[in-house]
Amino acid sequence: MSHHTTATTDSSFQTDVLNSSAPVLVDFWAEWCPPCKAVAPKLEEIAREMGPKIKIVKLDVDSNQMTAGQFGVRSIPTMILFKNGKPVDQTMGNQPKENLIQFITKHL
Repeated sequence: MSHHTTATTDSSFQTDVLNSSAPVLVDFWAEWCPPCKAVAPKLEEIAREMGPKIKIVKLDVDSNQMTAGQFGVRSIPTMILFKNGKPVDQTMGNQPKENLIQFITKHL
């Protein structure tokens, strides 16, 4: 089975993220945000390379403001790592892929 980033919404966040048995990296992004577009292919590669160890989901902050607000996301891209339904760490901005991998693996 190939692994990809998937979209989540205010209504599916509980199921997709909080109830997930695997750690989940949530990418808070928006269509109009150039750094978000720059980081997206890196997250896609990481999803493929790391497979079942991590689930990567994308949340469009424009159409899902409730969840973004709930986790205090003010600038994008913000990536929050959830483990056992709780946010354990977060990072921001378009970063090198290596940094993103390190950010994820320190929590696996």
